[in-house]
Formats: sequence, structure tokens, C-alpha cells
Amino acid sequence: MAKEQILVVDDGQAIRDLIAEVLAIAGFEVTIATDGLDGLNKIRKQKFDLIILDVNLPKLDGFAILEKIRESAPTQPIIMISARTEKDDVTHGLRLGADDYVRKPFSVEELVLRVENRLKRNIKSESEIFACGPITLNDTQHTVTFNDQNIDLSPTEYNLLLLLIQNQNRVMSKEKLLDLVWGLDFETSTNVVDTYISYLRKKLHKEDFEGIKTIRGVGFKLEQQ
Repeated sequence: MAKEQILVVDDGQAIRDLIAEVLAIAGFEVTIATDGLDGLNKIRKQKFDLIILDVNLPKLDGFAILEKIRESAPTQPIIMISARTEKDDVTHGLRLGADDYVRKPFSVEELVLRVENRLKRNIKSESEIFACGPITLNDTQHTVTFNDQNIDLSPTEYNLLLLLIQNQNRVMSKEKLLDLVWGLDFETSTNVVDTYISYLRKKLHKEDFEGIKTIRGVGFKLEQQ
């Protein structure tokens, strides 16, 4: 079986080499890039199963790279890492389409767990089709449609919608969604669940359908209306 391909884009040699070494020990094939342009060139030439992307990069920063990736690859799994820990930076990365945001310093063991968790969530073992009003999610083909029109979702948006549609008409707490979608403890101060709910609403609330409801103080639910 071919090893899963991971690109690590970080200009810090020590942390870059450490991440690459630990991922290689965990069984991944690792490619490294030392600056933003180097990373973008490698992304254009090769398909990666997951990209680990630093924010503060010379020549082209991580946010700019993320935007360029999302223009052509909306479902590419991307984990951002950064010493920039302000809430606005985290929210900005998530808004641009990052699937996870890990603050430096971090334990490499946790990063490996996040990588493994993200890749596992791209593997679907059951063949099922779910519907809620005009929304249809085909978990076999990994597609989402609204009134038969294709809707592009990032991997995290897809996994969040899958949970909501599997549990439609049931309230899902923020803590439960954090645990099941992100897979590890994630600081709730980042409002990551609210951020991704807003992404889904922008893509799926139209034509008089507003199926994702906020249950104040509890969480969210998807209903047919």
C-alpha cells in the first residue's frame, strides 16, 4: 500500500525537520518546502493527501497560499501551524478554509494525532445517501447537492454537515461537534464551530431554506422545516 503523501511548509529548519522526522516514523511520505513560493510550486506539481502550512513564511505567507489552494482544490486537507495565536488570526485561517489551526509551540505527538484524525475522516466505509429538504449528501461519492446542484464543501464543512444530517432534528451541542468533527480538544474560545456553521449557512441557506438552527446556549440542529 502506498504511503500517504504529506507536504510540510515551514521556514524554520528545526521545527520543519522535527515534524518531517516524526511523520516519517508514523508511516507517512513527507515532502518539505522552505518558503511560500517553494511550497506553492510543489503543490502545483504534486498531489498531497494533506498539507501542513506555516503562516509566517518568506516570499508568500501561509494565508495567501491557502487562498490560492482553495481556488482550485476546495477539499484539500490543510492544517495550519503558527506562533500567531490571536483569535483573529485563528478565525482568519479557518475562514479562508483551513481544516485545523495548531498554535506553536505544540507537541509533535499531538500534531501527528491531528494529521491521522484528519486523514481518517476522508475515508468513508459506509455507502449511504442522506437527505434533508433540498440537501442531499451522498457519502459514497462524497458529494453534496442543493436541489440537484452541486455544492463544494471543504473536508471539515463536509464532516460537519454529515453529522448534522445524520442527526437531523436533534440538537447537537458545540462540545459534541468539536469532539466528533475535530477529534481532539479544541479551545472553544476560537468559536470554530460557529465559524464553520456560518460557512455552511452561506452555501446551503437559499431559496427560502434555512435548515441549520441555532439553539441558544446549547448548540445546533438541522431540520427540514
